[in-house]
Amino acid sequence: MAVAEAVLPDPGDPHLTIIPRTTEERARIAAVTAPARDFSAAERFEARPGGAATVPGRRAAQAFAQPSANMPEARRMDFALGDALFQKLWASSPSSTLASDGLGPLYNARSCQACHIRDGRGHPPEGPGDDAVSMFLRVSVPADPQAEMPAIAGWIATAPDPVYGGQLQEFGTVGHRGEYRLEVRYEEIAVPLSGGETAHLRKPTYRAADLAYGPLAEDAMLSPRVAPPMIGLGLLEAIPAADILALADPEDADGDGISGRASLVWSREHDRAVLGRFGWKAGEPTIREQSAAAFSGDIGIATPLVPTLWGDCSVAQSACREAPHGGNAQGLEISAEAFDVLSYYTANLAVPARRDPGDAEVLRGKQVFYDTGCTACHTPKFVTARLEDQPEQSFQLIWPYSDLLLHDMGEGLADHRPEGRATGTEWRTAPLWGIGLTGAVSGHTTFLHDGRARSLLEAVLWHGGEAQPHRDAVVSMAPADRAALIRYLESL
Repeated sequence: MAVAEAVLPDPGDPHLTIIPRTTEERARIAAVTAPARDFSAAERFEARPGGAATVPGRRAAQAFAQPSANMPEARRMDFALGDALFQKLWASSPSSTLASDGLGPLYNARSCQACHIRDGRGHPPEGPGDDAVSMFLRVSVPADPQAEMPAIAGWIATAPDPVYGGQLQEFGTVGHRGEYRLEVRYEEIAVPLSGGETAHLRKPTYRAADLAYGPLAEDAMLSPRVAPPMIGLGLLEAIPAADILALADPEDADGDGISGRASLVWSREHDRAVLGRFGWKAGEPTIREQSAAAFSGDIGIATPLVPTLWGDCSVAQSACREAPHGGNAQGLEISAEAFDVLSYYTANLAVPARRDPGDAEVLRGKQVFYDTGCTACHTPKFVTARLEDQPEQSFQLIWPYSDLLLHDMGEGLADHRPEGRATGTEWRTAPLWGIGLTGAVSGHTTFLHDGRARSLLEAVLWHGGEAQPHRDAVVSMAPADRAALIRYLESL
């Protein structure tokens, strides 16, 4: 489905109030974001991946829960209120706590925090009987390409399952059965490595068991998703779209085997095509729209952007649609003011400082990372736009290690479920900042979109498609270099 990016509309940045860059600033940005050439010492500012918003790095459970360090004092109360909303347990309607009712009737979690554990990443069920609060299955069916679809070149027509909607909800409020039970089975795969070492991967198989409302559509496509970490989202949103699009090479014109593509999506808020940045396939354009989609699909809460009071319940689920709801006078279950505060919170969860960026082993691993070609997708640096109304994100040198583009990752990671312009083998490059703190924050070290990888090395070994040569290089490199590479990733 790849098409030349030149035929796409300019998505611009309608969600940002940007001050244009001067010629002098553009030259400074080009210099400071140039790839590293010297690996004998840490680069200037490398220890502060979130720019002035960076907070001290701590190996503690709350490492991802800190506000942007450069946040104005006047906004800290908004951050605290947003934190409380993020942790709020929603109740079913009718409820005596009017500010908290509206849950479901079908849902995956009762709070944002339940999925994004301590603002970190979710995980798959850990064994028989364990629920899947921080993981769910998206579902869709092929749609008629001639049906009304967004005016975006390369868009792949899909539709929600006619009964189960756009994702499967495991739980239901009183009187409503949860839609299914997520069942995961793993097959162990041994991967021989150089130096006599062996890695073991686990290949998952997913099943939607105990379906409560009849079978899924025959052509239903399922995709497992764990909740991603929340840090640095406002900084990612502040990267000018033009800087991301400049990295796209859908036809691989430079012949390096990497053909990143932009995910363009239709913005509900701005009623136009916008660059997708958020979600495992970059299916949402802004923090507000990502939050609204999660409120609706995961918790069943109506927001200003997705005001459906029944969440993801389909027309076929009439009892769900007719159930009591928590709508206020505006027909919402979270007010516009509260939604704004929550969005501010999610935009300002700070990126922790690097650990030991000047350590000799870390620097050796950094050179391996660059020499292996990992930076072809995991772009180390950007400079955010100058923003009139967002001082926390304005004109910061940041180090997310992602180009935010779609890449073909091969059959091993394929979900065979298209999403927008993303094919069934494509995924957005995941940002790497803070990845070394996963164990401290989330209590586990599982990675990738479905948590199949139990270590950073396993995550690397699952790379295929465009990244196959880089993965193979890791398999064949000297064990000491491989260990240094992992040490570098752990320092991010």
